Amino acid sequence: MSSRSWLTALVFGALSAALSGGGVAKATIPPPEWTGKLACSLGEEPMVEGGKELLALPGGYWVRSLEEGTASDLATDELPEPTCPEDMVRVKGSYCTEVKQNCLEWLDDEHLPYARCAIYEDPVQCVGQRVPMSFCIDRFEYTRPGDDLPLNQQSFDLAGKLCQSLGKRICTESEWNFACEGETMLPYPYGLAREPKCNQDRDDLFQMIEVDGKRKQVLKDNRQASRSSSECVSPFGVYDMVGNLDEPVLREATRYSPPFRNSLKGGWWMAARNRCRPATTAHDDYYKDTQIGVRCCADLPDEGAPAG
Repeated sequence: MSSRSWLTALVFGALSAALSGGGVAKATIPPPEWTGKLACSLGEEPMVEGGKELLALPGGYWVRSLEEGTASDLATDELPEPTCPEDMVRVKGSYCTEVKQNCLEWLDDEHLPYARCAIYEDPVQCVGQRVPMSFCIDRFEYTRPGDDLPLNQQSFDLAGKLCQSLGKRICTESEWNFACEGETMLPYPYGLAREPKCNQDRDDLFQMIEVDGKRKQVLKDNRQASRSSSECVSPFGVYDMVGNLDEPVLREATRYSPPFRNSLKGGWWMAARNRCRPATTAHDDYYKDTQIGVRCCADLPDEGAPAG
């Protein structure tokens, strides 16, 4: 039951007992002194004027004098907002299921799969549905206690197990998108134009190491520590959602089944898209590498887990 529905039920229950006393009058239509005024509807906030209030309840309208501590006080008291753990951020608002983002200037050949855009047209258009969302997400990429750099060498499978061990869960793709772009559907977490604010666009991608007596080229570990002073931050205050490390998320559509339920979001330190909406979907749920980390989500106390 939502907070508002619970509050309405509580008010009705209290009023059933309280309205049987003196000082209360019932009418099937609003009394004359309220004529011409907008009458409240069932379950809405009561109208208040001249020390009296008009309530719409099953069976008619009720007019009563306001007294300190009466049941009517319950209708205007606000319940405390649910909060997230200290290491997480509350994300709440209206998410757009499909967006239209028009690039005005490309930095690469726009036909390349990982082409970078310098700046997008303002405003971004919502061409899908608006969906209310409310959840918690890690403020930073997961870093083990005592470590400086965020954890890497992860996969969708490993990330899910880690999040569960922390009392959290892996994020869905739409949750991740929303936490990154905000209600204005920004292409980059920090705005419409690509800027050097995140750990991206590196060209020193590889290094040679000795493996079993042979020289081998491997991906160079260019992770950076998460810092609250970073400008790579989303409208909700979530850091490093693009660049630094790819982050596994759950694709919600039922057509995606193991071992391909994942997508990797945000990109890493190579010169690639590094935007909120794009995703890498070519790997299975067990693929892990140097550039893959973990970010968890969690449900608020009064809300259930998303389907997936």
